[in-house]
Order: sequence, then structure tokens, then C-alpha cells
Amino acid sequence: MEADATNAGVGVRTLGGRLAEGRLVPLFLKELTQLGRNRRLVVMLVVPPTIQLLLFGFALNPEVTGLRLAVVDQSRTPESRQVVSAFASSGSFVIPAQFASAEQAGASISNGDADAALVIPFDFAERRVRGDTATVQLLLDATNANTAAIAGGYAARIVESLNRSLLAEVPRAARPIGLTTTVTLLYNPGLLNSWFITTGLIGTLLVLVGSLVASGSLVVEKETGTIEQLLMTPASATEIIVAKMAPLLLLLTADIVIALSVARIVFDVPVRGSLALFGVAGILCVLSGIGIGTFIATFTKSQQQAQLMGFFVNPPIALLSGVVTPIEAMPEWIRPFTLVNPVRHFATISRGVLLKGAGLDVLYPHLLALVAAAVLLVGISAWRFRKQFG
Repeated sequence: MEADATNAGVGVRTLGGRLAEGRLVPLFLKELTQLGRNRRLVVMLVVPPTIQLLLFGFALNPEVTGLRLAVVDQSRTPESRQVVSAFASSGSFVIPAQFASAEQAGASISNGDADAALVIPFDFAERRVRGDTATVQLLLDATNANTAAIAGGYAARIVESLNRSLLAEVPRAARPIGLTTTVTLLYNPGLLNSWFITTGLIGTLLVLVGSLVASGSLVVEKETGTIEQLLMTPASATEIIVAKMAPLLLLLTADIVIALSVARIVFDVPVRGSLALFGVAGILCVLSGIGIGTFIATFTKSQQQAQLMGFFVNPPIALLSGVVTPIEAMPEWIRPFTLVNPVRHFATISRGVLLKGAGLDVLYPHLLALVAAAVLLVGISAWRFRKQFG
């Protein structure tokens, strides 16, 4: 103990002596000047954190508004229109369309065109006139358990407020009018949040792992000079980049099987649709990740730079995918940016296939978006590679 204290005292005195002699200050200024000359590093340390802070502040919003509510008004009376108006004017729901039957409204939810459906029965007005309890049905898309619970809470508050206003309009001698809501949870009746998280997180992991592996492997070969040696062979830059992407795609495809197995075995996530469609979407997601990683590698010269740029690129991809925070909770001006995010489209396909049993006839727009993202990202990264090394 005494020896340690003596050594520590000697170290402090030595550091104080160096400071007194003025040797550390010039070294510090030299390193600071050298860092300032690295403009790329300065930009990466200032711009991305600022953008991420703004995105996180706006996107991580616990409030869910603008839920799409399909309406089935079988009563078609002033009393039923009063209920529809109460939901529309609440600010929590928007009504994109009205349907003739509950089956059509349910199909709208299955297709992803609505988040919930309000079904008003034929005898609604008659029960209101007789003073009996009138019941409306609320169908909720429970693939996102958190959003479904919030929507159910919104509906309960709307019905409670409507009951209070109706009670104030009825004379005291009359029987009080009661309005209740029966809630039906579709696709996830147990409101298991793990089903929503895991089905979306698979795409996030595929893109993140693909980008990290692709950028890391390519940057290592740049540092060791292997790229230059390959370019001295008869192979073209396009052949080299294809040869590098193909093994990564083959290896990372195994992650699709592993992730689905974990979701099925550990979290009991159902498989209600086509596994072939799920697999194709997963392969396109992996290709998008490889394209992102290769694109990052063409802008960096070392593994540290690649890791730093990947740290600033990947979190917004995960955040703006709807995997953790519902897209309905994001501001209107942010939502269009999610449309170019491959993880968002894979999450929609994954949840549609696994939880809803949806097919290609419903999910083809998201599959086409994944194809476009994969082709665009791989194409741009290959173009950058040829431009840099061709």
C-alpha cells in the first residue's frame, strides 16, 4: 500500500513537472491542430449527432394520433352519426372510408389500410330510443400491442365523454342512456408486445449485420492492400464487387432462418402465411444491408472510420422503421422518410405474413419497395466502388 501511494505521488509530481516545463501544452495543441485538419472527422463528430438528436426527439413520441378508423354504420340514423362524429372529432382517429359490413372493414385492417374499425349495429337507434344500453363494436389491429392498447383507451374515453353529454341532454325523470363498446383484438388477442417487436426486429438485425459485415470486410482489404492486388488481375471492378457480395449474402441468409427460429421457439410467434414470401423479403433486406455497408466502405479508409460512420447511419434506419416507435406516433413531416427505409417495408411484410397470414396480393407494394431499395443501394455502392478503384 505504501509503495503504491509512493508511486502515485511520484507520477503526480512527474506530470506536474512536465506541465511546468511546458512540454504537454505544445503536444496538446499539435494534436488539436491535427484533428482540426481532418475535416471529415470533424463533420462526422458534429453533423450526425445533431441530426440524430433532432430525429430522436421528434420520432420517439409516446402519443399515437391519426389512427385510421374504418366505419361500418349499419344503423344510418342521427344517433349513429353522432357516435361517428364523436370519434372523428376526437383528433385520435381519422376516417378514411366507410364500409357496408364488418367483413369488409376487417379485410381493410388485414390489408393494412386501417388500424381499427367501428361497427354500429342495425338496432343501435332503437336501443337508444328505448333507453336500453346500446353497444358498438371496435375491431383493433393488435399486431402492435401498444398501439392497440392506446387505441382502446382512446375509444373508452370517447364513449365515456359521449355518455356524459347524452346524460346531460336527458330529463331527470327519464332513464339514463348507456353506450358501451365491445373490443375485438385481431391477430394478437393476448396483446403480446414480443410478437410486434420480434417480427420487426428481424429486419433491423438483417440490415445492421449486413452493413457492418460488408463495410468491415471491405475496409480490411483496403487497409491490407488486397483490393489493389485484385485489381491487378484480369477481373473487373464489377466482378470483384459481385464476388465479394455473393458469399456475404449466402452467409447472412442463414440469419433469416436463425431469427425466425428464435421468434417461433422462444416467443411463440405464429407463422400464418407464406414462408417463401418471408424468405424473399429477408434476402432483399440482407442485400440492402450489404449495399449500405459497401457504400460506407467506399467513403472510409480504416475500420474505425467505418464503425463511426455505421454508428451514425444505422440508428436512424432502426428508428425510422416503425419497429419500436409506431409510425403513427411520428410527426407528419417525418413519415415520408420512412417510405425509403427497407426495414419498414420488411417489418410490414414480416408482420403481414407471420401474424396476419397476408399474401403477395396484399404485400406486393412493400416487396416492390424492397426490390427497389436493394437494387438502388447495391447499384450505387458498386458504382462508387468502380469509381474509386476501377
